[in-house]
Amino acid sequence: MHRLLIDGKLVDGARTMEVVNPATGKAFASCARADAQQLDDAVAAAKAAFPAWAARPFAERRQLLESYADAIDARKDEFARLLTREQGKPLPQAAYEMEGAIALLRTFAAMELGLEEIRDDGATRLIRQWSPLGVVAAITPWNFPMLLLMMKLAPALSAGNTMVAKPAPTTPLTTLLLGEVAATILPPGVLNIIVDDNDLGGQLTTHPDVAKVSFTGSTATGKKVMHSVADTLKRLTLELGGNDAAIVLDDADVDVVAPAIFQAATLNAGQICLAAKRVYAPASLYDALCDALAKLAADAVVDDGDKQGTQIGPIQNRAQFEKLKEFLDDAHSSGSVIAGGAPLDRDGYFIAPTIVKDIGDDARLVRDEQFGPILPILAYDTIEDAIVRANDSEYGLGGTIWTSNPERAIAVALQIDSGTVWINKHLDLPFDVPFGGAKQSGFGAELGREGLEEFTQSKIVNVAL
Repeated sequence: MHRLLIDGKLVDGARTMEVVNPATGKAFASCARADAQQLDDAVAAAKAAFPAWAARPFAERRQLLESYADAIDARKDEFARLLTREQGKPLPQAAYEMEGAIALLRTFAAMELGLEEIRDDGATRLIRQWSPLGVVAAITPWNFPMLLLMMKLAPALSAGNTMVAKPAPTTPLTTLLLGEVAATILPPGVLNIIVDDNDLGGQLTTHPDVAKVSFTGSTATGKKVMHSVADTLKRLTLELGGNDAAIVLDDADVDVVAPAIFQAATLNAGQICLAAKRVYAPASLYDALCDALAKLAADAVVDDGDKQGTQIGPIQNRAQFEKLKEFLDDAHSSGSVIAGGAPLDRDGYFIAPTIVKDIGDDARLVRDEQFGPILPILAYDTIEDAIVRANDSEYGLGGTIWTSNPERAIAVALQIDSGTVWINKHLDLPFDVPFGGAKQSGFGAELGREGLEEFTQSKIVNVAL
């Protein structure tokens, strides 16, 4: 039984809940589930632990966090196997996620926000101090349970905050395993982990003793979180949904870019906020690109992530699986399905990778975020037209441009309304470079120095000399 972490102790929940393997559609484990009192206990423990943790010299916090990283690293294979079983992604991808999470922890453990000398002109001296906020609530989704939590945990704890983490109820086990490891290393109360069934989020985000909420998830839920923190003016970071456009320029080599675009759209079964979710191709390359993507979809190995050779695993949960079936219906009615187009006839939540051509800009598959391996391909006549259509979205998280001339692509990228644009690559997120969304894809930064600053309060000391 996987247990909660509250005040340094592994505790049973008020209830239990089953965890389903999406490759089978059947429960394979159970875990503790918290009630309202246990959530309050977790916040109280984090609040009590905050003064001593914040007062520790940075070098001591760094040493403890690096020891935590070492302990996770020693069990990374166990983490990866568990991640595949609860999330569904192929085991090599799960192992890669764990490597990234460990590297994130090490990176931020070593990143210090010391006193900053802003000015000393003989008359005035200006000094900036960065102070931790207090208790941070980290609410994470089911697509990258380890990586997305560590984007919050590592900078928050490094800066001197304490934390209450709440994973998605369909992928709680790896997060609870993080708690099991933390219980042997971190001081009691510094990290607390509770699990709910989507019934305690409001209590956590409105809690008067929580100083900041860092949320990753859908735009719809992010709006609810934003409302919930208004009364207490908590600090807030939102990393929300995306409907990222991939723009293929007319000088691109289809044989080169098609595999890269397919990977950008179907990695983690398309369940990535920054995945390529709609493709704009010039009329001169349209049919060739559609044919190449359709062949890649037909040849892709879709299976249990535990099986060697699997390229695309299942959809993570039944609710998302049912939603994607609605997108498939829209694909058939709004365009021409040239690959896939249906769930696979087997146990579990499998969707055949699907390519759709001859679809209009107003189709649901183009307007909304599908969050699955269903990709619409749209033709354009001029690059100016493609830019306008790519920007005609409430989302603005990322995007990609594919070309044989990177300098030409930079001019296009500068006109895309999103937080990140990649050229001839995808999902390259250096830990020292911030990323965040535009428009309804959220606000605030994660990663980089800016991501660390999100977990602090800036204070200016202004001295007359």
